[in-house]
Amino acid sequence: MISQLRPALVMIGAFTALLGLAYPLAMTGLAQVVMPVQAGGSLVSRDGVVVGSGLIGQDFTRPEYLHPRPSATEPAYNAAASTGSNLGPSSAALLAQVRDRAAAFGPMPVPSEMATASASGLDPHITLDAALRQVDRIAAARWLPADTVTAAIRSATTRPAFGVVGAPIVNVLGANLALDGAAR
Repeated sequence: MISQLRPALVMIGAFTALLGLAYPLAMTGLAQVVMPVQAGGSLVSRDGVVVGSGLIGQDFTRPEYLHPRPSATEPAYNAAASTGSNLGPSSAALLAQVRDRAAAFGPMPVPSEMATASASGLDPHITLDAALRQVDRIAAARWLPADTVTAAIRSATTRPAFGVVGAPIVNVLGANLALDGAAR
């Protein structure tokens, strides 16, 4: 029995060292060299202070800010609890959530991503359409012309991949920082 146990324990130790330590450290080091901004969390700074991440959504609820897609995490946008709601399409609770979010967003029709939570609960982007539907509210709250608000939103817009795959998307944090800059 010892003759069988010894190679098994050696293999467990070797694979733990290789796959649990060496490989993750190598990939972390490679990521730091190849794409240091993304590996560091895509942190966004303003006036030398980190204000968020370009990759992780934040909860903006004040009327003068662009509102993000709803989060399924508790509390909202909790990166330590990234998850979907796991509610099925026939769930009464999901239907109630969608109705409440749609009513809170404003006049119908509501863009689908503003009534449903993302799978991770941390989505930092919304479609350009969903962002532009918020221009009037933001302009009124900031006492800015709608054109100024639209320009700030468009400054944080990314075009579809290869010009055809998907819809234009807006980074909510980027747009809100541009809105703060426009208000100065």
